[in-house]
Amino acid sequence: MRIRLLSLAIAISCTLLPSPASVQEQVDLATTQRIKEEGLERSQALDLYRTLTDELGPRLTGSPEHDAAAAWARDRFREWGLADARLEPFEFGRGWTLEKLSVEMTAPRYMPLTGYAEAWTPSVRGVLSGRVVYVGDKTAGEIEAMAPSLRGAIVLTSLPQTEFLDADRPQPGLSADPMRTGNPSIPRVQATTSAQQMRGLLQRAGAGVALRPSPYRDGTVGVGGRRTTADDAVPSIVLAAEQYNMLVRMTESEASAELRIELRTRFDPDTPTFNVLAEIPGTDPALRDEIVLVGGHLDSWHAALGATDNGDGTIAVMEAMRILAALNVRPRRTIRVALWSGEEQGLLGARAYIEQHMADPASRDRLAVYINDDPGSGATRGFYMQGNAAAKAIFDAWLEPLRDLGVTRNIPEGIGSTDHVPFNDIGLPAFTVIKDFDAYDERTRHTNTDFPDRMTEDELAQSAVFLAHFAWQAAIRDQKIPRPQSEP
Repeated sequence: MRIRLLSLAIAISCTLLPSPASVQEQVDLATTQRIKEEGLERSQALDLYRTLTDELGPRLTGSPEHDAAAAWARDRFREWGLADARLEPFEFGRGWTLEKLSVEMTAPRYMPLTGYAEAWTPSVRGVLSGRVVYVGDKTAGEIEAMAPSLRGAIVLTSLPQTEFLDADRPQPGLSADPMRTGNPSIPRVQATTSAQQMRGLLQRAGAGVALRPSPYRDGTVGVGGRRTTADDAVPSIVLAAEQYNMLVRMTESEASAELRIELRTRFDPDTPTFNVLAEIPGTDPALRDEIVLVGGHLDSWHAALGATDNGDGTIAVMEAMRILAALNVRPRRTIRVALWSGEEQGLLGARAYIEQHMADPASRDRLAVYINDDPGSGATRGFYMQGNAAAKAIFDAWLEPLRDLGVTRNIPEGIGSTDHVPFNDIGLPAFTVIKDFDAYDERTRHTNTDFPDRMTEDELAQSAVFLAHFAWQAAIRDQKIPRPQSEP
C-alpha cells in the first residue's frame, strides 16, 4: 500500500504531555511538531536517494563503489554540522568489481539473455563461444565421465526451475493478529548432483563457465555471491529462469543452443571496508556519554542499485540526522548515526562496531537503545519489539503522534537477519522498523530489479521523520530503554 503524506495536516499540541497509550510516558510533542515540519516541508530525502542510487550505484562490500558511497555519506554529515563524522575501518578481505558481462544466444537464432555474474566469481578466459552442455540431471559419476567434453564448455548445472518465490511475506503492522516474522523461504535451485560436488567436478574438468537459473519469475534474477570463492573457481552466472529453462529444453532437440559469453571481473587486494559514523553530542552532564544509536546498512548486492535493500533505509537514517541537525537540537544523550558495511555478508559492520566500541560491560551499559532501518520498503509502520514488553509500552506512547503519517503499531514479535541482531544477542535493546513488503521479497530484494522507482518521495520523508522522532524521544528520556527481560 502506498500513501501520500505531504498533504496531511500537521496538527498536534506543542507541549510536553502524557501519551494516551501510557500515562507514565512523556512525549515531547513540541519537537515532534518541528521534526514534522522540517522533514515533510523541506525534505532533502529524494535528492539524497537519487544520488545514492542513480549516481553512486550498487555498493557491494569491499568495492570502490561502496567506498565512494561511504565517503559521500560522511561528507554529507560534515556538511550538516554533525560531530566526528568519519569512516571507521574493519578488515573484510578481497574486493571485487564487475567490469564487463554479456550473455548472448547466437544459434539457432540471436537472442540477448538476462544474466548476472555472482559476486567474487573470476573472469571467463577471453570470449567463450560454443554449444551448451547440460549436466543438471546427471550424477556425479556421469559428470566425471563427461570430463573431456566439459573442458572450456558452457555448462548448464541445474534442473529446469519449476518453483518460484512469487509472494511476499505477510504484511506486518497492518493487523492485530500475531505475526510470523522472518525472511520467506526461497525455492531451491536443484540438480541431481549437489552444488558442492558440482563445483569440484567442473573445476577439475576445466569447465569454461557454469550457468544456473534464478528462483524468481518473469525475468527477475536473484544474485549474491561468496567472498571466499577461489581465484581459480569456474566462473558462475545466474540466468533468468525462463531463459535457462529454454536452454535446457533446447538440449533435448536437434536445435541445441550456442552461446557467446564475455565476463571480466577484477579482484582487489585484501582491504578494509568502512562503517560511517557521526553524531550530535549530548548536553546533559549526567547522560551525554550514553548513546542513542540510529543505523542501517549502506552496502548492497551488485545486480541493481540497492534501492530498497537498503538504499531507502540509508536515506531515512541520513535524512533523520539532517532534520535534527537543521533544528539545532540539544539532546541530553548523544545521538550517533551508523551506516554499516558488510551486512549482506553476515552483519559484519554491526559486529565490528560492537567489537571496537562495546567490548566490556561498562561500554555496553552506555547504549541507551539502537534503532535500525532495514527490511522492507515503502512507509514505516512501527517497530518489531523483539519480545521486549517494557520497551514496547514506551514505544507505543511515542508512536501516537505519528498516527497521521500512516504509522500503525509496534508488534511484540522479533525479526532476524539485520543489524539490530548482534546488539540483541548481547542483551541490549535494539529494534528494527516495520516496513511494507509490497513486491519486496518476490521482486526487489537481492535482485536485478532493485531500483528507486519502487519508492516515493513521501515514503522516504515519512520514514525519516519517524526515525528522527524516535531518536529524539530516546535521547531526552530520563532512563535508558529497558533491556530485554527487564522491568521499566
